[in-house]
Amino acid sequence: MWFYVLSFCLAVSPIVAKEFVLTLGSSNFSAVVSRQKFIVVEFYAPWCGHCKTLYAEYEKAASILSRLDPPIPLAIVDSSNEVNLWITSQYEIKAFPTLKVFKDGGKVIQDYKGSLDAQGIVDYVKKQSGPASLDIKSTEDASHLIGDKKIVVVGVFHELAGEEFENFMVLAEKLRSKYEFGHTLDVKLFPLGEYSYTRPFLRLFKPFDELFVDFMDFKVDAMENFIEEASIPAMLFMNFSGELADTFRSNFREVAEQYRRDGISFLLGDAENTEGAFQYYGLRSDQVPLIIIQKKDGEKYMKPNLEPDQLAAWVNNFKDGKVSAYKKSEPIPTENNEAKVVVGDNFEDTILNSPKNVLLEFYAPWCGQCKKVASILDKIALSLKKNTNVVIAKMDATSNDYQVTKFEVKSYPTLYFKSARGMIFKYQGHLSKEDIYNFIQTNQDTSESASSEQREAETSKDEL
Repeated sequence: MWFYVLSFCLAVSPIVAKEFVLTLGSSNFSAVVSRQKFIVVEFYAPWCGHCKTLYAEYEKAASILSRLDPPIPLAIVDSSNEVNLWITSQYEIKAFPTLKVFKDGGKVIQDYKGSLDAQGIVDYVKKQSGPASLDIKSTEDASHLIGDKKIVVVGVFHELAGEEFENFMVLAEKLRSKYEFGHTLDVKLFPLGEYSYTRPFLRLFKPFDELFVDFMDFKVDAMENFIEEASIPAMLFMNFSGELADTFRSNFREVAEQYRRDGISFLLGDAENTEGAFQYYGLRSDQVPLIIIQKKDGEKYMKPNLEPDQLAAWVNNFKDGKVSAYKKSEPIPTENNEAKVVVGDNFEDTILNSPKNVLLEFYAPWCGQCKKVASILDKIALSLKKNTNVVIAKMDATSNDYQVTKFEVKSYPTLYFKSARGMIFKYQGHLSKEDIYNFIQTNQDTSESASSEQREAETSKDEL
């Protein structure tokens, strides 16, 4: 099957490394990676339109990173070339482009989780290649690291050595892409908390509940579980003037005290003064009293119309994994115009599990530019009506849940493309009919090529 792909690639202009990006392959991959403390490698295919679009940004980033002291290299590997098959198989490359971070001569391998523009690549690489934990030596260092809108984990030690400190640094390296870490010998530099201590401990700062929480078990797994669980707030919304208010408060305090030891933080909100929170979570006033928990991956768990004596049981079921995720969703539409309307309840089937190429607009109802783009997408959908391999879709991102780990939406409109092979990437071109149409035509997988890629992936999986 790889011979088929190779013969296809010969008809396509390949990506040619310029001055700063290294070209790696079977003859030099191991030797180059083994000499690098930190290197990012992009696995690409010449026929991949998005790989070509990314490469311009990749080259810019490589130019900037080459001027650092020491320089940080970026590299590419042609995964469609038969001689590089062992590299592609070894690192389980299933889609293009795929970026991997190799540290300490390849002893540590991680997925790249930054954005794909030049500045985003530079920022991510500089953060990931620097110290995993900031050495806090002054109040300025502490205030710079510890803010009121993020979770920060700081280790307090008698000396920056020993098993506890080494375990902390292992943890910081492991979770550095999710949280910010710091360490210090002087707890008095912190803006919050007690200043006396007799043994090393962790202090986790967070923008909710009690604002910080301490932990003293320095086993790596224990610290990781503590951080993940302490970052989850459970929010109980109730009517403070209702007849069951006192009972709810009493039960709430008992449950909060019990499960705070397990790392769940609790917030109590007055339903009459939380309109913004209700809009954010897609809640309704007739669901009060209710409890809701949102995890780091964006999944929500909710119990509406809660009774006071149900509180402890529901939290316990959540801890045991017996509560199904709650999904904010508008009703699934029975009819669609040219561009297909997607909602939370059919997002996976329509987008993620679709065997077709999908261009999806995330929009907000109040966004004027979104309405213009929606009109353009309707016209494109009409133009592509005979192409059964392409779906044009749109989704109100303010009223429906979606996988925030796969789709980062910071402004409206935001467009994403999901190929038939399953590759997902953000559209970053001009919002014109011609540009979007040409982008789809260039990047879509045909039924034949998508089936070929699927057979290839299965073959590679069997070889592994």
